[in-house]
Amino acid sequence: MPLMEFFKAGRATCWLVGIALVAVSGMAQIPKDPGPRGGPAGAGGTFAVLDNTNPAANTADLDFFAQALLRFQEVDSVSGTIEGGNGLGPQFNHNSCAGCHAQPAAGGSSPAKNPQVVNNFAHLDGASNPGDTSKFLSATGPVREVRFVLNPDGSLDGGVHDIFTVAGRTDAPGCNLTQPNFDQAISNNNAIFRVPTPLFGAGLVEMTSDETLELNLNSTASQRAALNIGGRFNTISNDGTMTRFGWKAQNKSLLIFSGEAYNVEQGVTSEVFPSDRFPAGTSASVIANCTFNGAPEDATNTLNPQTLTVGGVPNPNLGTIHGTASEMSSDIVNFAAFARLLAPPTPTTSSASELNGQKLFSSIGCALCHSPTLVTQKAGGGANEPFPALQGLTYHPYSDFAIHHMGSKLTDGINQGSAGPDEFRTAPLWGVGQRLFFLHDGRTSDLLAAIQAHSSPGGICVITESYQQFTVNGGQSYNQPFSQSVNCGSEANKVIEAFNVLQPSQQQDVLNFLRSL
Repeated sequence: MPLMEFFKAGRATCWLVGIALVAVSGMAQIPKDPGPRGGPAGAGGTFAVLDNTNPAANTADLDFFAQALLRFQEVDSVSGTIEGGNGLGPQFNHNSCAGCHAQPAAGGSSPAKNPQVVNNFAHLDGASNPGDTSKFLSATGPVREVRFVLNPDGSLDGGVHDIFTVAGRTDAPGCNLTQPNFDQAISNNNAIFRVPTPLFGAGLVEMTSDETLELNLNSTASQRAALNIGGRFNTISNDGTMTRFGWKAQNKSLLIFSGEAYNVEQGVTSEVFPSDRFPAGTSASVIANCTFNGAPEDATNTLNPQTLTVGGVPNPNLGTIHGTASEMSSDIVNFAAFARLLAPPTPTTSSASELNGQKLFSSIGCALCHSPTLVTQKAGGGANEPFPALQGLTYHPYSDFAIHHMGSKLTDGINQGSAGPDEFRTAPLWGVGQRLFFLHDGRTSDLLAAIQAHSSPGGICVITESYQQFTVNGGQSYNQPFSQSVNCGSEANKVIEAFNVLQPSQQQDVLNFLRSL
């Protein structure tokens, strides 16, 4: 059994990795993922009513969403001289939020045709980008970002290494920044992948109090304990409050989520993330040659920059101090507003099979993590309370937004916040009926395979060691304080066992139910 070790000052992680063989006997009926649900997109719009106390405010809120959607769909170039958006690079994974968050509508996840590959994207506007990305990107595969597990010195990395650079672009003259060596990282088992998380209903999640999430998790404590299911919340170390967005629930708010994504995925600096990202060790001359704008590139507007209104007519307030909230706000404030006002997907659960699958989903234990129902916080009636119609609203995300140990099959060696290498946020299942790629790295398009990947052999463990290293007396080192956690298998193991002993027709009902969400 091979041993792979990853070390960082302050934390060390060991993976014990083995191989499990499973024999499958013949069955009269084999359950099959029915595939993405057809018909119109069941998502992508806002709520019918956002403010049920003031018609004028409701109209303004709906207009804000429409304007924010246009910003979300904006395409960036380096300095706004080719495509209209400004600030692309020096490194990036794509040039538009909506390019990656596209399925089944704006705000979703990876589309059927990968925008990182089709239309010769790597060489758009003259970009060179000669690196080989074929081992992890394909025209019909998922949009992906790449993270490296280790730094060259053996310490833990975990950060995003962008796929493309602006070198060679006609709007980046003189830039000579090279792409990372992805082939080498993959051959050294040092690269992991992430796909875009859908944003549908994210505002309701943001409007749910920490206390509500705690109560929801605590309400199933005894049932979870009987199935060896843990669960805890990722938190901010400074103030102790919960984080809930991202694959490991590492981001506190939609504004932080948006600012980080704009910086990491498109290379745009903002008032939240004001620094350009260059690979560690990049020379001063390369940084100088590849820096074309002042920072932040995205900021609050003191003069209205929008040439057209949301209705597509010339903006009478162009160049003045007057404008809508969207017009005067930065891109990332608009991105956050778009996600905040984006309604949840609409389920179609109705057939006898789907309704039976819904019951089975609960009875075998899936709903202990994939919580069907939560309620947003209802404010106390004070002034300036946002979106009154969304307060005290019952919604159905199918997630507890806690992090859980998922075992060796899904572990990626990445620590984010307090989430360890095999811990992931319970992925919300609303909208899964029209999703094309599953799990954090998009490894499968088969919903049944994604279910089975939730199980990991109990004899294979993920060991996390935390310590601080002190060097004294001319080089003698002490590692104190020291703590170790050992997690074997996946918290979902018993639930998957229960799924696997269902009759094939019952398993099919569960799959049909999930594809109705």
